Amino acid sequence: MAETTPILEMRGIGKRFPGVTALDGVDFRLHPGEVHALMGENGAGKSTLIKILTGVYDIDDGAIELDGEPVLFSGPQQAQHAGVSTVYQEINLCPNLSVAENIYIGREPRRFGMISFRAMRAKAAELLGSLGIDIDPGSVLAGHSIAVQQMVAIARAVDISARVLILDEPTSSLDAGEVAQLFRVIRDLREQGLAIVFVTHFLDQVYEISDRITVLRNGRLVGEFRTAELSQRDLVEKMIGKELSALESIEEQAKPQLRDPSPLLVAEGVGRTGAIAPFSLTIHAGEVVGLAGLLGSGRSELARLLFGADKADSGELRVDGRPVTMRGPRSAMERDIAYLSENRRTEGLIEELTVRENIILALQANRGWARPVPRRQQDELVAKYVEALRIRPADPQTVVRNLSGGNQQKVLLARWLITEPRLLILDEPTRGIDVGAKADIQRLVVSLAGDGLAVLFISAELEEVLRLSHTIVVLRDRAVVAQVENTDAVDANSIMNTIATGVTA
Repeated sequence: MAETTPILEMRGIGKRFPGVTALDGVDFRLHPGEVHALMGENGAGKSTLIKILTGVYDIDDGAIELDGEPVLFSGPQQAQHAGVSTVYQEINLCPNLSVAENIYIGREPRRFGMISFRAMRAKAAELLGSLGIDIDPGSVLAGHSIAVQQMVAIARAVDISARVLILDEPTSSLDAGEVAQLFRVIRDLREQGLAIVFVTHFLDQVYEISDRITVLRNGRLVGEFRTAELSQRDLVEKMIGKELSALESIEEQAKPQLRDPSPLLVAEGVGRTGAIAPFSLTIHAGEVVGLAGLLGSGRSELARLLFGADKADSGELRVDGRPVTMRGPRSAMERDIAYLSENRRTEGLIEELTVRENIILALQANRGWARPVPRRQQDELVAKYVEALRIRPADPQTVVRNLSGGNQQKVLLARWLITEPRLLILDEPTRGIDVGAKADIQRLVVSLAGDGLAVLFISAELEEVLRLSHTIVVLRDRAVVAQVENTDAVDANSIMNTIATGVTA
């Protein structure tokens, strides 16, 4: 990559929130025709830096130049007009509108002063086709998977952005094929001279697509490096500021010895038409059952049936040997079953509330609003889990939207752990979070299982499923195709073969 004059320079950037210094003297520069990875643990300041650039947050210190001219955007729309477009980790589109309407909202083609939906669909079809996305532009966005919605958001950003494209965890909801498709698009855009900021926690992807890396830690700049000159191990050590003992301890930590008690939960022939074919599954106390499969294979649908978030139309569920009917999440909670959804923004957090208020929600809901949890008890319980899960900042009065993604995930974990469940369903609990937070959560799963808690663990990362699970359930095309005891003979290749063929190796 030839050295060029930076199209974007951010110098001495500082940002403070009440009780928190999010950024302290951070420099960042971006060149035309490069993919620049912005790396750091959750809470390092990556998202804050992006939001300052795009005008979501006001700047406290420093200066920003775009193409050599000082800029200070008043909001994302002004940034877009200047050629700076962002796709955030949490999809921020209108699910009730069509694909085309989402791409061109606010920029609709008009004829005689009226929106021309025909022209809009034609333009959207041309744009989607150029990106290799084969969907009907007139279809309602909500009818598509999260992965497709993510690609629509990227298509919109590509169409708007003229000079700078910021991708904040764009691959967190994509499978391997979709990641390859996105990277093809990114490479084409780079060849056209577009400057791209790439934020991710997938280290392999950083080394596959990026030209340069900037590392932040605790709101400060660690350094800028050429990707080819920085090893993955050195990158992780710069991100976490210490040796890799945290990750290596996870690799060395054995799963707890699985006792053989009576089954905690048994599903026989449970299914839901159009969501997942009837399946059978047994989960014991102290057992970690991992669900493996491609995006859209039915993993989340299976979990939602067990929790009562969706209603099964076939089969029988038994808890402690007794048949139960899950009429909704409350039925599951009454039986000490907890569920952490993969979509923490729309199905988990209430962003306007504090850390304390978010953590206490499930316990209060279980008691009923007529029996409020005393404030002293709230404070004691919240303080216990803030410390145990290392939630940062450690102030329970912090508004939860100001936390990093990894710390928000820990808040949701604390919410459910405070109810003392016997079965904890975790749907992608480490998606889009940094290496350190991921290690914390993996260690927690091992510890909880060792204490007798049953865990249903869903992850797109096969190595993570293999590391933590006693039993692996493989799904393909919305059906359970195999259940495998996780012995030394089982590896990622054998599971991938089962996913691909539907046949156990």
